[in-house]
Amino acid sequence: MEDLQIKDRWLEDDEDQYLKDNNDYQDPSSELMTINMGPQHPSTHGVLRLVVTLRGEEVVKCESVIGYLHTGIEKQGETKTYNQALTLTDRTDYLNPLINNLNYSLAVEQLLGITNKIPPRAQVARVLLSELQRISSHLVWLGTHAMDLGAQSAFLYGMRDREKILDIFEMISGVRLMTSFIMPGGLYADLPPGFKEKVQEFITYFKKIWPDYGKMLTKSELWFERTKGICSMTQEEALNWGVTGPVLRSTGIPYDVRKVFPYSGYETYDFEVPTGTNGDVYDRFMVRMLEVNQSIRIVEQALEKLPDGEWQVNDLKIVPPKKYQIAVTMESLIHHFKLYTEGYKPVTGEVYSRVESARGELACYMVSNGTNKPYRMHLRGPSLANLQTLGPTLEGRAMFADIVAAIGSIDIILGEVDR
Repeated sequence: MEDLQIKDRWLEDDEDQYLKDNNDYQDPSSELMTINMGPQHPSTHGVLRLVVTLRGEEVVKCESVIGYLHTGIEKQGETKTYNQALTLTDRTDYLNPLINNLNYSLAVEQLLGITNKIPPRAQVARVLLSELQRISSHLVWLGTHAMDLGAQSAFLYGMRDREKILDIFEMISGVRLMTSFIMPGGLYADLPPGFKEKVQEFITYFKKIWPDYGKMLTKSELWFERTKGICSMTQEEALNWGVTGPVLRSTGIPYDVRKVFPYSGYETYDFEVPTGTNGDVYDRFMVRMLEVNQSIRIVEQALEKLPDGEWQVNDLKIVPPKKYQIAVTMESLIHHFKLYTEGYKPVTGEVYSRVESARGELACYMVSNGTNKPYRMHLRGPSLANLQTLGPTLEGRAMFADIVAAIGSIDIILGEVDR
């Protein structure tokens, strides 16, 4: 009879109200729930797994779990000759391959003692190609980040204009993505005829259309609601976590490797380092948007100063002889054979090189024991350091829907995190 009365009571009144009346009610929003987000998830930008503890929609704890993409690239590099290991660097940050090539090449050139022997044409071309690569990477970031937040058009426009840059990379190397074009000693080949005209055509077009990307997003009130005040960090927090790149500069710290530790002649270019104030998703967005403007400036200056001349050091023990030389001299054929079978042997020592990638400070620590293979090769990927800020900046500060905004604003590449 009592069970029947309870059932009748449920039929008459709301179940929650009945439980309140009987002192058995518990607010569902006070309960904690732990869920997995990823590793197969379109908004984690790769195989990243997040273990998220929620109280209702509020993020209580967010733990990043990595390792699903681990390829052991550093250890693979230690089993290959120095010129063979170059191709592995393209595949760490796969949206930033040319700058990866440059970072590795600078380290090897330090071991070989040829840092100051790189021809001017190669130095200028390295800067020009690096900035085109930065623009290309930021276009992918902007498109995917905007699409995560519901703005699909930015992704379509970004892919359209990135294709124009990939056409340039294909023009110089025959490859659109993993070019391995910047190599120890200079460039893999000379820039082809029509290269300057092709780049100038793209820059003239892109300068006019790039402001429309910002207008397309910032004219929407929804964009501000999804980005302002989300995942913010202070300067002290950023420094303690070791973040670099746009994530660090969004807090107001103007640290850029191209300015602080210039390489490849960056000290001769006129450009600025954009910064933010709040270190939130919106400021990271604005910093990258302004960075593209600076990259355009650098490309224009590089086009003006690009000289003629050699594109590799004059040392056949480091760079291969030209094709026509192999056909006419036995000495060139021997150099070619020994370079691709044995490689070169730097002196014993250790070096550390750093560059400003699209995501922050990318560094390479390399140890030589006098053989033709690196004894130790370690890459300092900015994505790994930047990713560790995700949990602390979300916990107790954000809602579940803010997680995708936070991930996109960090601009991680899992190939670099799990290298």
